[in-house]
Amino acid sequence: MKYPSISKDKIEENYGRAKEIYSLYGVNTDNVLNTIKNIPLSMHCWQGDDVTGFEKGKEGLTGGGILATGNFPGKARTPEELRMDMEKAMSLIPGKHRINLHAVYAETGDREVTRDQLKPEHFKNWIDWAKKNKIGLDFNPTIFSHPLADSGYTLASRDRNIRSFWIRHAEACREIAFTIGKELDSPCINNLWIPDGSKDMPADRLTPRKILKDSLDEIYEKQYDSRYLLDSVESKLFGIGSEAYVVGSHEFYLGYVFTKGLILCLDSGHFHPTESIADKISSVLIYSKELLLHLSRGLRWDSDHVVTLNDQIFSIAQEVKHCNAFNRIHFALDFFDASINRITAWVTGSRAALKAILSVLLEPTHLLIQAEEEGNLGDRLALLEEFKTLPMGSVWDKFCIESGVPAGSEWLNNVEEYTENVLLKREK
Repeated sequence: MKYPSISKDKIEENYGRAKEIYSLYGVNTDNVLNTIKNIPLSMHCWQGDDVTGFEKGKEGLTGGGILATGNFPGKARTPEELRMDMEKAMSLIPGKHRINLHAVYAETGDREVTRDQLKPEHFKNWIDWAKKNKIGLDFNPTIFSHPLADSGYTLASRDRNIRSFWIRHAEACREIAFTIGKELDSPCINNLWIPDGSKDMPADRLTPRKILKDSLDEIYEKQYDSRYLLDSVESKLFGIGSEAYVVGSHEFYLGYVFTKGLILCLDSGHFHPTESIADKISSVLIYSKELLLHLSRGLRWDSDHVVTLNDQIFSIAQEVKHCNAFNRIHFALDFFDASINRITAWVTGSRAALKAILSVLLEPTHLLIQAEEEGNLGDRLALLEEFKTLPMGSVWDKFCIESGVPAGSEWLNNVEEYTENVLLKREK
């Protein structure tokens, strides 16, 4: 099926009308477009190969609470294929963005290198690629999908040998992330997440958390220049194999980042299905200079569906706007769906997140604040509803053509062509 394209003349015409309407509410759409062009998303590499990575001597996923489902054809099998797929995705996403790497995407040649022995040199091709494309990179230790994660415990393990291995891995990842940041002259966020927890009710919740704190203290003992490395930690409510108890809970990491000066990562899929991270943003920003947001879509017991422009993602972006905090927030994507075209997933999720951000940048927030300060809560509610139907779509199309990417659904034609010419041929 071929999807229609919108002519540039029609987009300009529609934008002119939208610009006039927004100006009635005191919003300058040209200024908004300049603003959103400087708000990057960190697009996650693991959507492209179902969180498999390129480790030598490892077949498929093992312990650690990570699972990608589906078998859509064309999965990236090599670093070169993955980078090619990400370039295609980025060519269909407006704005200038970053790439988020996991440690298992190291390139070690024919050698099998254990995770605790990874070096910056194993990511040289990624760094060179990022330089060529003029993008930044972020990083993550891979503390899952490994035999030493089979017990369900890593940094919180009572086994000193297991714990020491993962501490060494996390330390190695900090050095890699620092080198990436220095090479690219852009701060690299090194985000730590562990799956540690219990499938059923534990008798002792305290001891694993004490062990985790000691492990983290050891990992973050070395100081790095924050111009090149930013450390963050990510919580979760429950996961596969840790349904009853997660050691690294929200409360645990909240206390830790405030005492250690790290960045907290809030993942929108890591909390109760009815709990939004939007309400947490203002509280964290009172005590922390920066905040990392992983944009995902929780659905029942799974936390990592493709982002869509739903109420949750809009409320997250809206809270950032209402806190006047776009310069303090790092946006990243975190989902993996192997049941659909992986490039479609990347582009859909990225464009949805950017639409949410654009929508709130266009929101006449000053009128909401004025109504609230005057105690006119009826007007505040009414305005919130009226603003939902302002012509954001016309401004979005303008953003797309100014970024050199297709507006509307036309981008799906590009993905279909790429699928036929590239992805499907990988299966042959």
